[in-house]
Amino acid sequence: MLSHRWNPVLAVCVSLGLGAAWGLPFVRVAPNRLLSGEPVFLGDVIQALGSGLSAELWPPVLLIVVLGLAIAQPRRRAMQVTVAWAMATGIAGLWLLAGHHASLASQSEGPLTRTTLGAGFWALAALGWMAGLDAVARLQLATLPRLLLQGALFLPLLFSLGAGHDLSIAREYANHSDVLGPATLRHLQIVLLAVAPAVAVGVPLAWRMTRAPRLRANVFPVLNVIQTIPSIALFGLLMAPLAWLAAQAPALGRLGFSGIGLAPAVLALMLYALLPVVRSTLAGLEQVPDATVTAARAMGMTPRQVLWQVELPLALPALLIGLRTAVVQTTGLAAVTALVGAGGLGSIMFDGLFSAANELVMLGVIPIVLLALLADHFFKALGSLLERRAA
Repeated sequence: MLSHRWNPVLAVCVSLGLGAAWGLPFVRVAPNRLLSGEPVFLGDVIQALGSGLSAELWPPVLLIVVLGLAIAQPRRRAMQVTVAWAMATGIAGLWLLAGHHASLASQSEGPLTRTTLGAGFWALAALGWMAGLDAVARLQLATLPRLLLQGALFLPLLFSLGAGHDLSIAREYANHSDVLGPATLRHLQIVLLAVAPAVAVGVPLAWRMTRAPRLRANVFPVLNVIQTIPSIALFGLLMAPLAWLAAQAPALGRLGFSGIGLAPAVLALMLYALLPVVRSTLAGLEQVPDATVTAARAMGMTPRQVLWQVELPLALPALLIGLRTAVVQTTGLAAVTALVGAGGLGSIMFDGLFSAANELVMLGVIPIVLLALLADHFFKALGSLLERRAA
């Protein structure tokens, strides 16, 4: 049950947050981009702010006060809303603190100084986000309002992003803003080109499995084995056949088929996406009542009409679960396709890895995480709408 006299999740988050605040470096200040820098703890950051910066101090103070009161929270929805928004403003306040300290470091130590976000910042942000999600869950809202409220928790942070322009990650964004947009579009293109064929192949294959049990026994072991192959290895296995195919058929080469680039990336991701699509579609089709199918056939429907007008609409909720898994999985795996020249956000991430620039790595990773979260929320909302429509 979510209704307790006290909130154990919040108590754990507060305990871990206090440990992270005082035991882990909040930021690191380095003389340039290549050095790791010296750790600066949250207490030192607050002490360096002085007495005239109440605007930067009040969100963390408000967070601490509200959390202290909410551990022994009353069973009132207003308290849950307060906790959720305290978490949101607290995370924004952490960003403001880090950004202001970065400005002070740049003014005192020179323009080449880099202030990177430390483990303490990321730990506090993650704990605050988990506490906010717990508060939203305790409101026991319907799926769509809950998703909207979870998304609204990002608003204070979005409004405060402009205050951290002296942070290293903000400087990396300024240096790579011209390539971040095209890389994001390329990433979305890779995901779409991989998932769409997986659905086009997986749905008919699952339908055929309902009529041919032997096909199921032969296909699922193959799909399971594909899931166990590391993505880098699968790219390597596909490069030689695709290069040979492009050499044998120049027309395919002119269309973009080659051993590197988009072709091996899309083909490998499509193979990975097949298993969740096929498994969920098969589960949905098997849940369709036999009496419904029999009645449709008795009305004179052809097998194709039965599939499109009866079976697939009834199996759609289960299919969406598999599609949601496939899209989120593909969004993450698409980062690795940069190693075979497909581009996308993974290219920014690997540029940071190869140049030992951790903030550049984060600049590539954060949009991938956000895209995966948006896809997950979209399919959750779509599933909720279908459930309400069916009810």
